[in-house]
Amino acid sequence: MPNIVAIVGRPNVGKSTLFNRLTETRKAIVDEISGVTRDRHYGKVEWQGVEFSLIDTGGYIKGSDDIFEGEIRKQVQIAIEESTCLVFVVDVNEGITEFDTEVANIIRKSKKKAIIVSNKVDNHERAAYSSEFYKFGLGEVYSISAVTGSGTGDLLDAIVAAFPSDEGAIEQADIPRIAIVGRPNVGKSSLTNALLGEERNIVTPIAGTTRDTINTRYTKFGHDFWLIDTAGMRRKAKVHEDLEFYSVMRTINAIESSDVCLLMMDAEQGVEAQDLSILSLIEKNRKGLAIIVNKWDLIEKDTKTAKEYEDKIRERIAPFRDIPIIFTSVIEKQRIMKAVEVAMYVYENKTRHVKTRELNDYLLPIIDNQPPPSIKGKEVKIKYITQLKGEPLFMFYCNLPQYVNESYKRFLENKIREKYDFTGVPIVVSIRKKV
Repeated sequence: MPNIVAIVGRPNVGKSTLFNRLTETRKAIVDEISGVTRDRHYGKVEWQGVEFSLIDTGGYIKGSDDIFEGEIRKQVQIAIEESTCLVFVVDVNEGITEFDTEVANIIRKSKKKAIIVSNKVDNHERAAYSSEFYKFGLGEVYSISAVTGSGTGDLLDAIVAAFPSDEGAIEQADIPRIAIVGRPNVGKSSLTNALLGEERNIVTPIAGTTRDTINTRYTKFGHDFWLIDTAGMRRKAKVHEDLEFYSVMRTINAIESSDVCLLMMDAEQGVEAQDLSILSLIEKNRKGLAIIVNKWDLIEKDTKTAKEYEDKIRERIAPFRDIPIIFTSVIEKQRIMKAVEVAMYVYENKTRHVKTRELNDYLLPIIDNQPPPSIKGKEVKIKYITQLKGEPLFMFYCNLPQYVNESYKRFLENKIREKYDFTGVPIVVSIRKKV
């Protein structure tokens, strides 16, 4: 299962500053996406060989401090449900406030692992004041300065130590995990119900009706995989949640738990900004991808409509164009099994490994014939290529990796795709120094 860490706390304690510190200053950052929906911040961080996702809830708080009952409580409760552990940030200068106590009470009742961070500790005198936060009864308090980075190494050690071993995943590691993701009300629940042959999820025309992730073993028509659905039954007590925040937490969880994502879009609405954000998230996590254009029965069409619509999608999602696109009507049960077949096809591509010798025999003559352009009189010589086992990551070893530009990396990716079928798989071309 993915390791997701949410930074929670009342406004103005330094949550966003801490987020920027833990992501932007670490060499092992994979990516940061701002605006998966609205003001959200999501980052990939690696510490001591362990990768985790970091979510800043600071952008979700609207208004002033008097909106705790409405907004802060929502964010903390959702973060508690969706995260592996929480980073609870407090301000050492202000001490314990009423809002801090409320957040601590919510965390304590949940029994979810939380790490208390006493922020703005810029000197030893302030460090002594951090002991006040032990009153929360949530365990160790870590004194840091998010601005300078002081104490963040120990904090990261504590975060990594809080992650579960996830022993159960090893037993089922060879079974594909297919996730259904997308914006609210595009048909995710309906597709799940159609595939499973039962009304597993509540389906209504109200966006955001769905609630809990459903992981179901699918063993029909010769297929065997885990179906990870971001749609489930929503508790009545949570009807007034911040659905956008919940949606992105759920989407991140599903994507990181999967091997292949089925990104559902609404045929009537076309490709929207949130679709592109989700697609980017899938690509950055190097997951397989197929696009499902649902509600195709509602579109007036002729023989050219599907081709023209597909061309528009590929134009919007460039430069990662090599993605299967399936037009479905879940309500009419049109091409829903095609979606399953394509998902498994993409999974096969994602697990494809090209032998090192074969890769070098194919690519080195192409590179010799069309080498990287010389920059500042420097000639780049690529000597050796290999693929990381189990990953669509290709490592090119050369003398001057800093002079290989993005356009040449795209050229290398295109040559790989011409020879080998990696449809639906985001290829990463990594240029490294040959020792």
